[in-house]
Amino acid sequence: MSDGSYAGIHCVLYAFFDERGQLDRAAMARQTEAVLAAGVDGVTVLGLATEVLKLTSDERRQVIDWAAEDVASKVPLSVTISGNSIAEQAALAAHATRAGADWLILQPPMVGTYSAEEYVSFFEAVAKTLSLPWAVQNAPAYLGRSLTGADLRRLKQAVPSFACVKAESSAVVVEALMETLGADVSVLNGRGGIEMIDNLRAGCSGFVLAPDAVDHAVACWHHWSNGDFAAAEQTYAMALPAITFLMQSLEGLICYGKRVFGLRVGLPVFDRAPAARPTKFGLECAERYAADLGPWRVRIADVPDT
Repeated sequence: MSDGSYAGIHCVLYAFFDERGQLDRAAMARQTEAVLAAGVDGVTVLGLATEVLKLTSDERRQVIDWAAEDVASKVPLSVTISGNSIAEQAALAAHATRAGADWLILQPPMVGTYSAEEYVSFFEAVAKTLSLPWAVQNAPAYLGRSLTGADLRRLKQAVPSFACVKAESSAVVVEALMETLGADVSVLNGRGGIEMIDNLRAGCSGFVLAPDAVDHAVACWHHWSNGDFAAAEQTYAMALPAITFLMQSLEGLICYGKRVFGLRVGLPVFDRAPAARPTKFGLECAERYAADLGPWRVRIADVPDT
């Protein structure tokens, strides 16, 4: 990002597979088309919702290339960089950079459990290979490892190109993190948009969310940004039951969130094993919440959200 701004709603894409369990090019393109039409401020790939750990190295590069082609610089494209060595992360980051990514999100390596100093040193080493601004994903509930605000502050002092934290924490934790980090590091939260209004009250810069209800998140964000706090709260309240259903676990989000999104935009869903399989009742819930969220909201510039 040339202006260093990370504000707004970034959508992390699902991985859509066909009946044979292979990545579905047409479905991935349709997904990107839908979230861009909703007015998202950025698109992210290879996050946990993209089922990145189920993708081969070639598939990860393919997803990056497809996203770059489909986004076509309409909004900033960010790529989550995973890998258990400096060389592995550097190689994936180099591919993302060549493909046209605007910024990167570094995950801590998933091998072993180490001290904060070790993770800080790891990120510093990867950062030396990067030419793009970058964030750290701080998601202890999902990744099993994270850094404190003080740790991240030290990282910022050591490597100025570190510009953002992609958090997966409560609004209270995020507010305390921002207090420690200061204004020169942006904080985006995730968690499907749970506590979205409290995160906005806390001063969160924005959110990285899966597509299922991202159109409602865009509407909420714009209401809040325009000072219409009552409309923002109303929009959030309408979407909250669906968000709560989907965010019981990461596996639940991938199983049912993808299906809610598919129902809303007309995309079939096929799972790649291993996967959490939907139950009859779960599918009934997904169908009900998709209906509650309603037709896909397309945001048109200068037309107020309704």
